[in-house]
Amino acid sequence: MCGRFALYSPYPSLAASLRLPLEAAEADLVPRYNVAPGTWISAVRRLDDEGPLVLDAVWWGYHPHWAGDDAPEPINARVENVATSKYFRGAFTHKRCLVPANGWFEWTPVDGKKQPHFLTREDGEPLWLAGIWSERPDGKPGCAILTEPARGVAKQVHDRMPLALDADSLAPWLDSSLTDRETMRQIIRHLDPREITHWPVSTRVNTPAHDDESLIASLPPR
Repeated sequence: MCGRFALYSPYPSLAASLRLPLEAAEADLVPRYNVAPGTWISAVRRLDDEGPLVLDAVWWGYHPHWAGDDAPEPINARVENVATSKYFRGAFTHKRCLVPANGWFEWTPVDGKKQPHFLTREDGEPLWLAGIWSERPDGKPGCAILTEPARGVAKQVHDRMPLALDADSLAPWLDSSLTDRETMRQIIRHLDPREITHWPVSTRVNTPAHDDESLIASLPPR
């Protein structure tokens, strides 16, 4: 599951982390500490097979243009079936993207309530989340973030996590000429889960309207 995340690294830091030539349609990124579904988010993608990589805005909600009006609009796609599902496989083959994030939120039951946690890299570097995108019925791009079974300390919070890629997998993931599923399976790797840490945060994050740096601050010990 990935239903809320934060992105506050400035564009130069993202470009340096990506280590690939990148054009930006929105270089002046506004820090966001509570990114919710059904909003515009930043993504790195190619607008066409031969085009350059761009960082621009996509709608967090996947609804391919060929689907009916009542088709689902998922925010996540499971790695287990994204390559074979009729709904996702075209985008997985031809329209992959990367969603930058500094961390994501998950909730774990505590004393009959749900305690939010912030999961992030221990070294503070941005995460690159694997995504797919497609043109929506209105002609604008919409995306879904891939999820996988939770690994490492993330399992302490939730049984799923976003698919964060390691540095060597970013270029292949964005390579539109790479379409063979088995080849991708061999060369695409998730980030080492030992690089992820987490801590409990304020329940203020439960309300999407709250959006400030305090949302990622660790709660003091009880």
